[in-house]
Amino acid sequence: MTAYETWLTFDETTRRELEGITDPAELEDRFYKDLTFGTGGLRGIMGAGPNRMNRYTVARAARGLADTLLAKGEAAPSVAIAYDSRNHSAEFAQTSAEVLCAAGIRAYLFDTLMPTPVLSFAVRQHHCSAGIVITASHNPKEYNGFKVYDGNGCQLVPRLADRVIARVNAVTQLQSIPRMPLEEAEKAGLLVRIGEETLAAFLDEVRKLSLYGGPHEIKIVYTPLHGTGNWPVRRILSDFSVDVVQAQTAPDGDFSTVRSPNPEEKDALDLALAQAADTGADLVIGTDPDCDRIGVGVRHQGAYRLLTGNQTGALLMDFIFRMRGDSLPQNPTVVKTIVTSELGAAIAEKQGVSVVQTLTGFKYIGEKICQWEADGSRGYLFGYEESYGYLAGTHARDKDAVSSALLIAEMADYHKRQGRTLIDALEALYAEYGFYYDKLETVVLTGKPGAEKIRNAMTALRAQAGSLFDDLRECEDYAAGIGDLPQENVLRFVFTDGSWAAARPSGTEPKLKFYFSVRGENEAQAAARQAKISQTLHGVFDFV
Repeated sequence: MTAYETWLTFDETTRRELEGITDPAELEDRFYKDLTFGTGGLRGIMGAGPNRMNRYTVARAARGLADTLLAKGEAAPSVAIAYDSRNHSAEFAQTSAEVLCAAGIRAYLFDTLMPTPVLSFAVRQHHCSAGIVITASHNPKEYNGFKVYDGNGCQLVPRLADRVIARVNAVTQLQSIPRMPLEEAEKAGLLVRIGEETLAAFLDEVRKLSLYGGPHEIKIVYTPLHGTGNWPVRRILSDFSVDVVQAQTAPDGDFSTVRSPNPEEKDALDLALAQAADTGADLVIGTDPDCDRIGVGVRHQGAYRLLTGNQTGALLMDFIFRMRGDSLPQNPTVVKTIVTSELGAAIAEKQGVSVVQTLTGFKYIGEKICQWEADGSRGYLFGYEESYGYLAGTHARDKDAVSSALLIAEMADYHKRQGRTLIDALEALYAEYGFYYDKLETVVLTGKPGAEKIRNAMTALRAQAGSLFDDLRECEDYAAGIGDLPQENVLRFVFTDGSWAAARPSGTEPKLKFYFSVRGENEAQAAARQAKISQTLHGVFDFV
């Protein structure tokens, strides 16, 4: 309540919003904690209060980043800033630039909305010390976020994020954080506006990743889901026959034509699938608001089937090996997260290619790219995660739906010329490597009570881990640290046949997530086994 009373004095708009809240639970959720960095940086629901995304919490984060950079003693620190199509994204980007410039840090601010992977690229192109993207990625419309990148264009891993968090926490007077008007900053040489030239350079690098030239036969329907991918993806696919879903091309922070702008959700591509059915398109692709995730639909035997993130990743892995043959980097290595299916890993290992596993979050994959570039120990080939994120090449250090769109389109075209659809290609992989049934289940638990229930659920699962399953080979508890991986609140149950299930609280949303990768002779058998494993895990959760 002390914090609440303080926030009432910030400005008239904030005061009116807070005084209009009559639900005590809503006030508690806004004020019981500060927003914290998770797998996607600072992210939360927009609104007034310290546990919300607003211009004060954004300014605090920007000041904390500024103080971190200044403490390093770098001669002329600079930060690249991008933003997506969400409500208040442009405003939060401007706030970030004002705070950085007031601290004497040069800001390279995009002059229009831009995909996250372009920001990752821009950090290195402009030799910046860090980067910021204002986005909540695939989250619902109520959310926004503040992603921070290091000088390599990689999202902050925990040891780096902790330094920023400490500086952010030291900023206590949110209403008096210094800001410099952008017009004044531009005159002083502290604000540099960037845009088309940076995007063009990015697209030039993406074109170098092409594996299969035209002329192309497939027809594609694409939707940017009201996000940043519209022109970048259409430009990179200019050699293909592409129809765009016009109703979803305009930037719209309310995402008014879709329930959720997340290509992981089955209904996110409904309009695109309907348009594809009318035109007979072979392929449907959709990207999320900041264009780092991509969903895929395939026309097969007269109907459309959606691919999971795991399936698309495995198909891309196979396609890369088909096209590149022996032209691989020295000591080629594939990187996947611990909750990503083993099918892609099996494909890589059959080719004699090493597979490295990381914790959830593409920042860990980006970290591996930077590490191997520095020491020359491995050659990065491909990285992906089950949540529809992929990266071939090192032009960016984060998942990239623009380059992924190019490779997916080329892959579909290649298989069509061989008389196959991507579903045929996937079934061929199952025939060779065995059937993998992968599934994600989520339980939404909001507010302080929800957070407590998630903690209690993970505690209960740990306490009962050894007695839950008869065919358990081992239970991997990443909170205790495994190998050289950082500690993280994840439990992974590995079974005797190599199947596994995992439990993990989301780092960006109030959710408890259950991941499954089950081996079987066919889909029906594997699905039945997954349902049984799921019932056991949910049985523990239901009692907390």
